[in-house]
Amino acid sequence: MGRALIHGRRSFLYAAASAATVLSSTGCVAPKVAPYGKKSSYTSQILKPENQSTVFYWLDAAMQQVRDQRVAPPRAAYYFGLATATGFLAANGIVQAYEEPYGIGAGPTQADPEVAYGVAFSIAAAEAFQQPFLFDRMAFLNRFPGSEAKSLGVQWGQIAAKHVLDMRTHDGSEPSKVNYYLGRFERRKDALRWRPTGPFYGATPGPAFPTFDRGLYPGHGCIKPWTMNSCEQFRAAPFYDPRSPEFAEEFDMIRRLGGADSTIRTENESEIALFWEDGPWGITPPGHMLYIGVQLLQDLEISFIEQARAFALLGMTQCDASISAWDSKYFHDILRPESAIRNQAPEFNNPDPRVVLEPDWLSYIPTPEFPAYTSGHSTFAAVAAEMLALIIGRDDVSFSGRSPDLVLWPQLAGVTRHWTRLSHMANENGMSRLYGGVHWLFDHTEALKAGRAIARQAFESTFTPKA
Repeated sequence: MGRALIHGRRSFLYAAASAATVLSSTGCVAPKVAPYGKKSSYTSQILKPENQSTVFYWLDAAMQQVRDQRVAPPRAAYYFGLATATGFLAANGIVQAYEEPYGIGAGPTQADPEVAYGVAFSIAAAEAFQQPFLFDRMAFLNRFPGSEAKSLGVQWGQIAAKHVLDMRTHDGSEPSKVNYYLGRFERRKDALRWRPTGPFYGATPGPAFPTFDRGLYPGHGCIKPWTMNSCEQFRAAPFYDPRSPEFAEEFDMIRRLGGADSTIRTENESEIALFWEDGPWGITPPGHMLYIGVQLLQDLEISFIEQARAFALLGMTQCDASISAWDSKYFHDILRPESAIRNQAPEFNNPDPRVVLEPDWLSYIPTPEFPAYTSGHSTFAAVAAEMLALIIGRDDVSFSGRSPDLVLWPQLAGVTRHWTRLSHMANENGMSRLYGGVHWLFDHTEALKAGRAIARQAFESTFTPKA
């Protein structure tokens, strides 16, 4: 989209922030998103009332918009990264607790950092979701009594948000760029080339994926990252030769384990496949990771700015996880198991008799409409697990969780999963895609490596404490 259109829309958003400051004194406007305590609120499912905070308020608003607008996972990751980073940078400009490489500068010392966080987060989220969050901003600002600190916080939040949005204007995230190949990735010429698995994809209460003839966001892997040195820094190693014993082993495993009528998949594995599906009617995989972050970090005895930093790192690395995974997906261009088993098996020329065509084979969960290698789920989960372990200080965190969304899979009502380590959660999340028949094992193992590396690099080099 053009720069004039972008800046024109942003002028409206900044004006909306100012209007919210004036109107908030009336206290008569209800928020657009469901407030804490309502059924549609995500944080109400997991957050103790005494742990409510500015960071969690705005995360909940963003999560609800992802659900309500049915945002696809890679775009949701980008939106979360943009909003959490902008909110933190605004607050940190006032507090000056951490180094930052984006040139935000120092804000007014008398300004309220929480007000600045909320205003900046909401302006960035408004740019991403294309809705002004006006009522939500007013409801948020109503919590703060009128004061110079509040006014300065609003003004600085607007300044910081403008800086970040201007900085990201040409980051490659425009729909006109991310939704097309534009010659950036060369298509494979061999039998492993990705192709749409079929014309229709569905799950109650409606189609999970529309009819399509090209992959989802071929250019997402070219977006400018937040913490990685480049989009391809953690690109996966080459995929198996389709004639190799390793490929035959994976083909046979997914054929037997991931099919809709599998006789070897256990009841627990079937539950795992559905639990982590996080399809297009809900919070998405990156949103689920932030949801777990809220659950686990709410009792951590840290300050507001430390909490803001923690979720900025989680949000930004979820964004970078999406960029890294989509770079590998379209660089390697590997087909999904369903296409391989139903259509392509004879073309692999694999001597193993287990590489056999099964025209009626269907994956247990809907096969997504983009290349397989590597797994986005595994990358998102590995990034989150590693980052949470670094923030908390250990991996051996025992916790439980329920599905944040029950629209597609109502059979998960009342189901609680238990994990003994953060890495256990990440591995289960990634393996869910094998139980569901939509990924190869190599998709998962390579994605785990990339996700952990992204998180470690970001934690060590991004927003380090000032001396």
